[in-house]
Amino acid sequence: MELSINLLFPVLNERLRLESGIERTMAYLKEHVKIPYRLTILDNGSEDETPQIGQALEEKYPEVTYVRVGERGVGVAFRKGIALNECALVGYMDIDLSTDIKYLGRTIELFERRPELEYVNGSRFSRESDTRGRKWYRKITSMGLVFLLKMIFHMKATDAVCGFTFLRKETAERLVEACGDDNGWFYTIEFLLRAERMGVVIYDMPVEWQEDYNTTVKMWKTIKNYLVQMYRLRKAFRAEEKARQ
Repeated sequence: MELSINLLFPVLNERLRLESGIERTMAYLKEHVKIPYRLTILDNGSEDETPQIGQALEEKYPEVTYVRVGERGVGVAFRKGIALNECALVGYMDIDLSTDIKYLGRTIELFERRPELEYVNGSRFSRESDTRGRKWYRKITSMGLVFLLKMIFHMKATDAVCGFTFLRKETAERLVEACGDDNGWFYTIEFLLRAERMGVVIYDMPVEWQEDYNTTVKMWKTIKNYLVQMYRLRKAFRAEEKARQ
């Protein structure tokens, strides 16, 4: 399959950032990316002007598709994007472009150069990463999450929720089959943990990352869901290990 890429943008009530995020991405792609590309806006049930903005962007750019997902959560949007994807590479980015967009070009180069590579995982916590503007309490909770994932699941990656993940099409589809049905952010964590357990070839990529203070993520609700889902996933992994014995 010819190398091509589909950028998934899960959004919820993003009227303030959707247009600028897509415009900045399109400008970068036109100047720096030579392979065919698609942008898929996955709307998780926005109640503001996000649908109108998304539809206008779809009309403006042939490469952009607006999809109304109908359910809330990054997980369900990610699954929907993978199901609709027809490109050789697929992945998601935060619409605020917290991860410097130049790493999109570097990601494509990695996949071009390394045919064995299946998964690129952006990391804010690698020694070579440069994270700016992170509020102290958000940094503590994020690093605490990574600590728990390493303690409980022996995660090898240095970050699990950077908001910058890309895979080869076949690998993404295989992981969707293996993962549960959590609709929230934890789905992307399970995605990474499953990939590690399945021996997927992963590159943990240091990135430059800028905090966005207008984030719509509800931190404490998200943390509570993480803890519940970690308990569920640990039980699932243990059951799977017993079944293989």
